[in-house]
Amino acid sequence: MDLRQQIELCSHYYQKWKNLALASNNLKDAKKFLKKACFWLELQSAYLALWSIEQLKGKDPRVKKKLMVAKANLAKKLAEYAEEVLKELGF
Repeated sequence: MDLRQQIELCSHYYQKWKNLALASNNLKDAKKFLKKACFWLELQSAYLALWSIEQLKGKDPRVKKKLMVAKANLAKKLAEYAEEVLKELGF
């Protein structure tokens, strides 16, 4: 998946969780939903920064290497989030 698709995916889930938080009548659930929305917004911002750097300096081999490391770190963060969601679901 390229960075643009990842940015769109993050945007979609941010909107989903934000809307659930705003629609919730339960404060505990609203906080949980808002935490998830913030995760997706943070991830979207990081992918957007990487996309911008890639567009500006993506041909430089040093920059390419650093971008790969940053993408791997974001993938790790996403995997940790997935693990957290699985725990919430009881798996």
